[in-house]
Order: sequence, then structure tokens, then C-alpha cells
Amino acid sequence: MPDENQNKINCSLSVLIVARNEESALPQCLNSVSFADEVIVVLDRSVDNSKNIAESFSARVYEGEWPIEGDRRNFGINICSSNWILEVDADEVVSPSLKKEILNILNKPLCDYFLIPFDNYIGDKLVRYGWGSSWGVSAAPRLFRKGHKEWGNQRIHPKLSLKGTRGHLYNKMIHYVDRDISDMMDRLNRYTFYKSLDLIESGNIGSLPNNIRRFFSRFIKCFFIRKGYKEGIYGFMIALMAGLFPLISHIRARIEINK
Repeated sequence: MPDENQNKINCSLSVLIVARNEESALPQCLNSVSFADEVIVVLDRSVDNSKNIAESFSARVYEGEWPIEGDRRNFGINICSSNWILEVDADEVVSPSLKKEILNILNKPLCDYFLIPFDNYIGDKLVRYGWGSSWGVSAAPRLFRKGHKEWGNQRIHPKLSLKGTRGHLYNKMIHYVDRDISDMMDRLNRYTFYKSLDLIESGNIGSLPNNIRRFFSRFIKCFFIRKGYKEGIYGFMIALMAGLFPLISHIRARIEINK
């Protein structure tokens, strides 16, 4: 009997969703993670109907104000009660095949954290190639033992600290990255604003020539090396946004400092 109880504890899973004003995306996301032992939803400065939606799915909801992305994600991790945590963003969906693979893994976990691959969508179009360089990911460490993952204190794209052995899952998380090209450009504006604040706070905003160089290196990496060209105009836009992200962030920080 003690061995059975220990196995049950080791296999328990918390799903963590950190969101801000995501009432349109939350239902589909929450429905896909109903297999978890508990679902935690951390709402950062949300003023829409996200709380009621989350509670209708029996999620535990925590509301607050966390301007630093890493802080709100670490807060959520700390309040999860299970030994294993699956981080899912509100615009993501756990596919049935990924759900099955996760449950199988937890029956006999051989690693401390697992990279999960992504199927990224722009609108209804599946875009497989070109992601990276701070502009979308093809895989990320989302399933992990509690205590083996910690986020840094940056506002955007916080650094990760991972401990233990790494594993890989094969089935993909469905990620609805942007609704359309306009949504992508809105995201660039938002990302560069937060990144500029991080740069100012770090005391090292870099140089204009170096960030111009980064524009070209990132564009080449996404469009050619990561085969964004296979996606046509979508791949071109991904490479362009990836290159512009550090350059515009630097320019915004430079302008703010010189005010």
C-alpha cells in the first residue's frame, strides 16, 4: 500500500496557465487540460471575463499585478501542489496525442524536465518553419518536476534556469501565435516596449551597429537556416520580426534614456 500511494503522488500533475485578458482563448485551452489533477490560472491585471471562465472549469484562480513576466510565472509554479507541472499559455491547446504521451511519461518519468514541440499557427495556417530568435519557438521545456525550473526576472522572454536531466516529447502542443499579420505587428510593438525597459534596467542597451548586425544575422537564421522561405510571406514576416525585435528594442531604450 505505501508503494502505491507514493506512485500516485509522483504522478500527480498541475497545469499552470498565466494569462492577461484572454477570455476568448481560455475556454479551448482549459478544456484541453481537464485531465490534470489541478489547474492553476494566474491572472495578471485582467479586466475581462477570464476569472469567471476559469472558475467555470474548476480552476484555482489567483489575481494580482506582476509587471515582470518571470515573477508571475514563478508565483504560479510555487503555488502548484503537484510534483509535476505542465505550463500552458492561454493561446495553446494540449492535443489528445500529447495528453496521452504526458500521462504515459508520468507513469514512469525518466527525466526531470521535457521539451515539448509546437505546431504554430498564424490564423488558420500551420506555419512550421522559421520560428526562433526570440520570435516564436519550435520547442520549449514545459513539463517538469517542481523545483527543477525557475524563470528569470525579465519582463519579456525571461531567462530559464533548469536542473536535472532533459527529455523530449514527440507529440506537439498546438499554439495559436497570431491571428494575422496585423496581430504579429502589434506583438512586435508590445515585445519591443517591454524589452526596452529590460535593457534600460540592465544598464546595457548595446550599440546601434551591433543591433543592425543582429538584424541581418537573425533574418538570415530564420529565413534561410530555419527554412522560413518554405512558408512564403509568413516565413519572410517571421524572419523580419525576429530581426527587428532587438533593433527596435535598442532604439526605444536609447530614445527613452536620452529624453
